[in-house]
Amino acid sequence: MIAKRTIDQVYETARVEEVIGDFVQLKKSGSNFKGLSPFTDERTPSFMVSPVKQIWKDFSSGKGGNVVAFLMEHEHFSYPEAIRYLAKKYNIEIEETEQTDEQKEQANERESMYLVSEYAQEYFVRTLWETEYGKAIGLTYFKERGFREATIKKFGLGYSLDAWEAFTKTALDNGYQLEFLEKTGLTIVKEQAGDQKRTFDRFKGRVMFPIHSMSGRVLGFGGRILTNDKKAAKYLNSPESEIYHKSKVLYGIYFAKQAIAKADNCYLVEGYTDVIQLHQRGIENVVASSGTALTPEQIRLINRLTKNITVLFDGDAAGLRASLRGIDLILEQGMNVKVCTFPEGEDPDSFAKKNPYEDVVLYLEENAKDFIQFKTSLLAVEAANDPIKRADTVRDIVNSIAKIPDRIKQEIYIQESAKMLQVSEEVLYNTLAQINTKGISDATKKRRQQQKPFEVVKHEQVVEKVDVQLELERKIIEILLLYGQQKQEFEDLVLKENEEGELILEPETVEAKVYEKVYLDLQEDEIELTNANFKEIYRQLVQQLNEEDTFSINAFIAALDQEYVGLVSSLLMEEEKYVLHNWERKDIYPKEKKQGVAQLVSETILTLRCNLIKNRIAKLRKNTQDSTDHNAEILEEIVNYLQLNKLLNAKLNRVLS
Repeated sequence: MIAKRTIDQVYETARVEEVIGDFVQLKKSGSNFKGLSPFTDERTPSFMVSPVKQIWKDFSSGKGGNVVAFLMEHEHFSYPEAIRYLAKKYNIEIEETEQTDEQKEQANERESMYLVSEYAQEYFVRTLWETEYGKAIGLTYFKERGFREATIKKFGLGYSLDAWEAFTKTALDNGYQLEFLEKTGLTIVKEQAGDQKRTFDRFKGRVMFPIHSMSGRVLGFGGRILTNDKKAAKYLNSPESEIYHKSKVLYGIYFAKQAIAKADNCYLVEGYTDVIQLHQRGIENVVASSGTALTPEQIRLINRLTKNITVLFDGDAAGLRASLRGIDLILEQGMNVKVCTFPEGEDPDSFAKKNPYEDVVLYLEENAKDFIQFKTSLLAVEAANDPIKRADTVRDIVNSIAKIPDRIKQEIYIQESAKMLQVSEEVLYNTLAQINTKGISDATKKRRQQQKPFEVVKHEQVVEKVDVQLELERKIIEILLLYGQQKQEFEDLVLKENEEGELILEPETVEAKVYEKVYLDLQEDEIELTNANFKEIYRQLVQQLNEEDTFSINAFIAALDQEYVGLVSSLLMEEEKYVLHNWERKDIYPKEKKQGVAQLVSETILTLRCNLIKNRIAKLRKNTQDSTDHNAEILEEIVNYLQLNKLLNAKLNRVLS
């Protein structure tokens, strides 16, 4: 168990903008940072990070919290995993306290699978560097590929012995359970007669490439066989599991993420060795799809870091045309795509190995072509003297242009393609219109097919009723968080009787801290917050504001249970969403809330009182309908409440119907 001293040090040291910046491309926006949501597919930023408050808020998904909450949401870490990750990032030594047997048993399945995967990587690395076979076979292979020792160590490359159970037996001897060895796919379990089980190492006799998440956790492995066994696959990947989904992972993204954000471009290659060789050459903004067809999930990983992708193809890549079709997915995401092919007989691995850094960079810069232009020129050459092929080429090109969500880009590409294909722009525009119309028609048809026969679809506009009490309680918590320790002059209202015997509210000026004013007003009226979460946060807030002379939002959130962290962050960041609209650019300057804190506090408390009076009146009226007993007394009470409500609303400058 991690000691509290370590946890406190992690919270004090970690910077939310630095940690999130490893996963999301952030841009300065006033005192905050903004970027694309890492949780939803969006094209305009709705993700805000506040360095001052050390919190973040994603307005598209509603999620928010501190630095630990982000890692728990984004990387699906447990709380201890998030603390360990941050401690490693900031070189903080972790102080442990002894775990009980019960706490050890509480480690969930995902965590157990991560631990098994991390152990496996360490085992394969040790085997590579410390065993005779590892050095003679695995290390020799990597060095023949041109990988330096520092590179081999950085990417965690390893070797699995050519023995049936070498890894499995060692893992079991070290206390790792067969259940998780099987679930991660590291061990194959065969059932035999008499409830006997036979186990095999999946990656027997292979050099090992660990596959990392964006945060650096080992999710799975790719293994390459070194013998000429025709029955065995050349490359073998970990099977799909709770922690490894091939379609959602990009090889090398952990090592490339900062370089991608810095260069504002991502090179996309096919294989592990392409990534490693380019990285070693100094081109670090490179990832691989690991031989799979590119998926929307993989594209979104890149989209969080940059809008620009350059796809690198082998010089003699078979089925280049088929590969190009997959790039339409990137266009659909609104990203800018370039394509670069290498000279005949070369691939990214061999080209980077043979040429110095400057030459590789120059080649990529000079030969990377816009995808639509590249596709147009490629297909135009193929169909040069065949009218039918030319017609198919035109439709193929326009089909790609139709994927682009930006209408201005569409128009520019239509104009460029018309020149290259020697076809009129009108023909291309008409083809684009046909494709768009067909897309709408197909979508409508699909929706109708899913609808039951004779089903009448009634569209009702549901207007959600605002819970006034909840909103006022939310506002009270927000006020205490932002201004709790501030001293303000408040105008108190004292209920008195004038000479004519009428009730009036007489103002009195008092000076107090905001939290004192709120607490005393609620105590005076015997008001308790009704929402359980707000009630607990309010209790902790008042206690800390009363005990501490200097209140730190960051320290308060760090001490909160994780179930309250997202809620508190949402309250603090609610106003920040208006920054996303850049009102100043439209010559609209919203008034800052801090310019009228005393008024805000007074109006919130008054409104809460009015709402409680209104609810009390409604309850009393119901009592008169349900029973005739004591109606005269109840009606007198109602009249008094109505008079008080009128006075409070007059103070709030509200007209009552």
